[in-house]
Amino acid sequence: MEQNEIKKLLQNVADGKISADGALLRIKNKPFEDLGYAKPDFHRKSRQGVSEVIYGAGKTAEQIIGISQSFAKHGQKDILITRLDKEKAEKINSEITLKYYDTANIGIIGSMPEKRVGKIVIATGGTSDIPVAEEAAVTSEMLGNNTMRLYDVGVAGIHRLLAHTDEIMTARVIIAIAGMEGALASVIGGLADCPVIAVPTSVGYGAAFNGLAALLSMLNSCASGVSVVNIDNGFGAAYQASMINHMGGLNE
Repeated sequence: MEQNEIKKLLQNVADGKISADGALLRIKNKPFEDLGYAKPDFHRKSRQGVSEVIYGAGKTAEQIIGISQSFAKHGQKDILITRLDKEKAEKINSEITLKYYDTANIGIIGSMPEKRVGKIVIATGGTSDIPVAEEAAVTSEMLGNNTMRLYDVGVAGIHRLLAHTDEIMTARVIIAIAGMEGALASVIGGLADCPVIAVPTSVGYGAAFNGLAALLSMLNSCASGVSVVNIDNGFGAAYQASMINHMGGLNE
C-alpha cells in the first residue's frame, strides 16, 4: 500500500466508513509474493517513499518480466529497471511495453512522474563519465526531481565549470561524477552551499585502478559537505539526492 492509500484508509476509520479490524486486515495484506527466484516487495513505497527498483544485471529477461507482472498485479504500474542491457530490454518489450534509455542502461515500465520538485544538478568531469551520469539523471527524473545536466565540466578546463556558477549556487543537491583523479567533487564542494554527492567512475588510465584512485580522492576531499557512493553507482547517488531533495515537505 502507498502512503496516500494508508492515510485515506485511516481517515475512513476516523469517519466510521470502515472498522478498525477491517483496516488492519487491509494493512496486513501480504507484503510480498514468493516467485521462487524473487520476492517482490509491495510495501516498499509505504515504508521508504519509493517503490522497489529492479536491478537488471544477473537477472534473465523472463525473471524481470515475472517480477514486473507481480508488481503490476499489486498496483505498481511505474517500474524502474537499472543495469539493463539492450538485448534483455528488447525481450521484455515483446511482453510488456518498456521505454529503454540506452546510454543509462535503464528501462522504465509505465511513465515518468509529471510533477517534479526542487533541483538536482548532475555534473561530470568528462564525456566518458556520461553513462554513469545518465543512470543518475534518469533515476532522478523517475523519482520526481527537476534534473539539470552539466556534462564535461572537469578540472582540466576549470572555466567550463565556472561558467555554470549560477546553476551550482541554486541547486538543492549536486551529484559530481568523475574518474581519473576525481577532483571535480572537491572543486564543486568548495563552491556549493548544498550537499554534494560524489560518484567515482572507472574511467582512467592504469594507475586509476578502475575508479579506486577517484574513490580514495573523493573520500579524502577537504571540501565540507561531500559524501561519496561506490564506483559507477549513479543510481545510488540519485536515490540519495532524491531523498535530500524531497525532505521537509518540498512542494515547489
